Amino acid sequence: MNVLLIGSGGREHALAWALAASPLLTRLYCAPGNGGIAEVAECVTLDIGDHAAVAAFCKAQKIELVVVGPEAPLVAGLADDLRAAGLKTFGPGREAAQLEGSKGFTKDLCARHHIPTARYGRFTDAETAKAYARDQGAPIVVKADGLAAGKGVTVAETLEAAEAAIDACFEGRFGAAGAEVVVEECLVGEEASFFALVDGATALPLATAQDHKRAHDGDRGPNTGGMGATSPAPVMTEEICRRTMDEIIGPTVRGMAEAGMPYQGVLYAGLMITDEGPKLIEYNVRFGDPECQVLMMRLKSDLLPALMATADGVLETFDLRWHDQAALTVVMASQGYPGAYEKGSVIRGLAAAADNPDVEIFHAGTARRDGDVIATGGRVLNVTALGASVQEAQARAYAAIEKIDWPEGFCRSDIGWRAVEREKDAAA
Repeated sequence: MNVLLIGSGGREHALAWALAASPLLTRLYCAPGNGGIAEVAECVTLDIGDHAAVAAFCKAQKIELVVVGPEAPLVAGLADDLRAAGLKTFGPGREAAQLEGSKGFTKDLCARHHIPTARYGRFTDAETAKAYARDQGAPIVVKADGLAAGKGVTVAETLEAAEAAIDACFEGRFGAAGAEVVVEECLVGEEASFFALVDGATALPLATAQDHKRAHDGDRGPNTGGMGATSPAPVMTEEICRRTMDEIIGPTVRGMAEAGMPYQGVLYAGLMITDEGPKLIEYNVRFGDPECQVLMMRLKSDLLPALMATADGVLETFDLRWHDQAALTVVMASQGYPGAYEKGSVIRGLAAAADNPDVEIFHAGTARRDGDVIATGGRVLNVTALGASVQEAQARAYAAIEKIDWPEGFCRSDIGWRAVEREKDAAA
């Protein structure tokens, strides 16, 4: 089977790595790919914004499944146009992708279907949004409605910070994404990530994970796209997973189908586990990054037929198997990320770092130049390990990092700290 994977990040390298292991695979292409993906797929230059060109490539190469990794092409309707061209595609269409493309859309869906989430208001002008924030009080959360590359959410500890975040949105810091603003209650609890494959009617839960958003140790510093992740998430007990499916995922899938925009692809629920149970923070319409990396390490089943079953609408009779081991990934980022950073530094020692069979290094922002691996992004590497416990996976990941020679990079030293503390408490 010939497969085209769309994307260039660590998530796509993890997907490519898993797809490349499938005995059903004949040839794997990735557009545009990166320096690590090139080891397991043929990277091709395609203008992803030119949907007709993507379809033409797929027909020329006899592509039997297209897997769309990032959210932006999904929100732009790439999956719709590929399906219209007769190409089997994994990923939601434009209307269904509003679950990530518009935070207000998702909040309104939650209100209609009684899905537990934070109280909120939607606003198209700064003064009304500020008045709502003052009425609610701090801490409070301000979100640009549209896609803002993970930078459009502010958890404001003071009203002054909330008003500054509202002004930033309406003054154009996030472009069109900030033309509307959602202001919502600040939920208290522990965050976790929950994933399900959805074929339009049936939702198949995947493994759980926990992301680490802050740039520095102790969950300090600015929010990033994610500095590391672990799987499973200990806070996601069987009961919490059941409630998430019953109270959040199920009503969402039914509500989208009833609205005439059935969801097909992977649905990623960012959750806050509160004293009252799980509440939805936001939806993403693709695999998380870096959560995808730990999920793919733990997946025992063949990924390719799972994605095909989703696209074919036959998940009702499908199941997946997972390794019992824990997985942990540490993001190595360019100095300065998530702010300004330099590109072009050389990364050495990757072969030695990956000599442990329980360690995989997924590339997020790299290229190959004259035999060297070059850093080309903010988040650059995902050093990922399996272990019998989170502690063991953590030790293996950081041992691998010690072998990587990249002075221009940095990482957190405490990824997995919540899960490790739970393991220590359980053993005491």
